[in-house]
Amino acid sequence: MDAIRTLEGRITAALDRIAYGLDQQARAPDPQALAAELQAERDAHAALTDRVVTLKARQDDQIAALQARVADQAAQLASLDAELQQVRGSNADLTVVCGELRRAAMDGVADATLVNRALMAEVDGLTVQRSSEAAEVAAILSDLKPLLRKEG
Repeated sequence: MDAIRTLEGRITAALDRIAYGLDQQARAPDPQALAAELQAERDAHAALTDRVVTLKARQDDQIAALQARVADQAAQLASLDAELQQVRGSNADLTVVCGELRRAAMDGVADATLVNRALMAEVDGLTVQRSSEAAEVAAILSDLKPLLRKEG
């Protein structure tokens, strides 16, 4: 009898496991629904990947434009600096010549060469000043052109 009870217990346990397995299988999600969900997630992932690629391309374009603008502004700054150095040099020459002319006038000597040098230094100073102003106007215009393109 013990063997029958043991076998009966084992059969009952096996039937319980079978019932539990069937119950779990009934609760499992529908494979077609899972496949549809998976496809929807794949589609969403593909759309997001495309969006990231688009944003990256736009960002790269903006970075390239900004780098070009920085390079242009650096070149303009170098040009303005060169013009400024010329203005300073011309002003220094003008100061020296004016000092010599003043000393000559105090001594009562009217030297035509000194007057001519002073006038030439003044003309050089005005020329350099005009050149630096033209470079400054060009720099301002280059900054305004993108704004005008956006407006138009």
